[in-house]
Amino acid sequence: MANRRAVVTGASSGIGRATVVALREVGWDVVGVARRAERLAELAHETGAEVFAADLTNQADVDALAEWLRGTGPVNAFVQIAGGARGTQRVEDGDPSDWTWMYEVNVLSTQRLVAALLPLMREAATEDGHADAVFVTSTAAQVAYPGGAGYNAAKAAEAMLVHALRLELNGEPIRVVEVAPGMVHTPEFTLNRLGGDSAAADRVYDGVEAPLVASDVADVIVYAMNAPAHVNLDLVTMRPVAQSAQYLLARGPLRVRSDRE
Repeated sequence: MANRRAVVTGASSGIGRATVVALREVGWDVVGVARRAERLAELAHETGAEVFAADLTNQADVDALAEWLRGTGPVNAFVQIAGGARGTQRVEDGDPSDWTWMYEVNVLSTQRLVAALLPLMREAATEDGHADAVFVTSTAAQVAYPGGAGYNAAKAAEAMLVHALRLELNGEPIRVVEVAPGMVHTPEFTLNRLGGDSAAADRVYDGVEAPLVASDVADVIVYAMNAPAHVNLDLVTMRPVAQSAQYLLARGPLRVRSDRE
């Protein structure tokens, strides 16, 4: 039997790149998708993955991706990781252009991808028995926090898209999985959100013992995709132990409290 093939977006860095690496390590054929062709070339050389440069906010690029995939092999799974955040302003101070960008890259790009790839996944599921649609959202989709409203709104909208899709596909052998990470040490994401302020980006993780890293999230994605075909992980919320909730983060060493504390 031929290997199953997955399409992974956001593949040039962070969780997306780690997911390509992790899937290749367990035998999946992978197509890494991102805007930066030079990063993709490095990824292809390192992992043996196929790559396709595309901007998912551009419908023509998404259509070209779907056409290329149809001509090169099955789409047994796709993992939608591409997205992002801009700004930490309060609602009253928010820049509408930042909010528009966040909705475009997190929500509309996801809808474009689903619409383009679902027919290919149905074909693959007919041959292989099932297919997987995996979405990486965020705990920001679940709990609001000051300065996060634009990202909260975009990720919540993406999560609702995922929930609706699962209902719409009821009765078909297509699993719809959502993975919602909390604090993940992905410096590029944070640097972009903070407008390139590296000192501010470093302070986000200052004193936090063992935040999640991209490979932790990739491990969960791979587990979900390799689980028995009848098992669907609807929603996996994952955080570092130091982050008990979106608003409760321990800074400093984790330690067992004494009875007197």
